[in-house]
Amino acid sequence: MSDKACRIRTRKFMTNRLLQRKQFVIDVLHPGRANVPKAEISEKIAKMYDVKDPEGIIVFGFKTAFGGGKTTGFGLIYDSVVAAKKFELKYRLARVNLLEHTRKSRKQIKERKNRAKKLRGGKKAALTAKK
Repeated sequence: MSDKACRIRTRKFMTNRLLQRKQFVIDVLHPGRANVPKAEISEKIAKMYDVKDPEGIIVFGFKTAFGGGKTTGFGLIYDSVVAAKKFELKYRLARVNLLEHTRKSRKQIKERKNRAKKLRGGKKAALTAKK
């Protein structure tokens, strides 16, 4: 934590049973201070909502108001890490280190794309399916 405090409010709170999560808009008030790190925000949200597993918290989409002092973003609290891995987008999971991002070489990507151009229908779908 840093020396200057920040205040976190949540609004538009909604429980989404279908996706096994709670979702809400986060307002961070941080006067006289630069932006607040996402790790600090998710840490404070874990305390606010008594979350058992803080790894299931994902915060994203923060925009700071002109002049600073107020930032707004979006937050998700998944019931479990398994649910987060099942429903959350892969790039967001990689950001919070729940998924190891493997980089393919550029040549590999191009060869796969060009092979897919020659196929149609189910064969193409099978080739382009994410593994």
